[in-house]
Amino acid sequence: MQNWIDAYSAVNLKFLLQGLWVTVEISIISVVFSMIIGSILGIIRYTKIPYFSKIVGFIIDVIRNLPLLLIIFFVYFGLPAFGFKPDTIPAAILAMTVFESMMVAEIIRSGILAVDVGQMEAARAVGMKYTQAMWHIVLPQAYKKMIPALVSQLISLIKDTSLATIIVVPELMQHAQVIYGQNANYIVPMYLALAILYFIVCYALSVVSKIIDRRLA
Repeated sequence: MQNWIDAYSAVNLKFLLQGLWVTVEISIISVVFSMIIGSILGIIRYTKIPYFSKIVGFIIDVIRNLPLLLIIFFVYFGLPAFGFKPDTIPAAILAMTVFESMMVAEIIRSGILAVDVGQMEAARAVGMKYTQAMWHIVLPQAYKKMIPALVSQLISLIKDTSLATIIVVPELMQHAQVIYGQNANYIVPMYLALAILYFIVCYALSVVSKIIDRRLA
């Protein structure tokens, strides 16, 4: 019992919360960039630009089917061979942005396909250009349909940040490892704390997603 009390000391809990903040920070930055890049790639793949869309689609399919851990390794250990050596946190953000962008691109493409084709035709019929119709008519409807899938992907990203501990990113999992590295009796309390913290963040996001989905419906 004393080991559990010591494991949850104020110092250790503060250290864990610092790691949680880094996890959230990495997730938010990665999601913002992923949404921008993924939206562009998803639209390009949907529009079927000769040759270019197929090349983009091939790249998306390849990266989506690679393990995120492999991409993290490549960014942190492989890029220095090309003269670019990112620090641990930028490396984690870059790797996750690349991986999540491909996931988001496919969600975007699927969301656009879910919008009735008549919406685009009607917009073009009243004189809108293709880009105007896509931006003002199709995408707003598509994003409403995509909210559950995008939030689910965000939740997966938050959990995937634990993989960044392999390159010693000071996120939640790595901080827990530091704590129980000082005392093996802290392993179980730390993993329980990790489970609770991950659950709180991810469940909160799922609740927010349901609220937004209901209001938009």
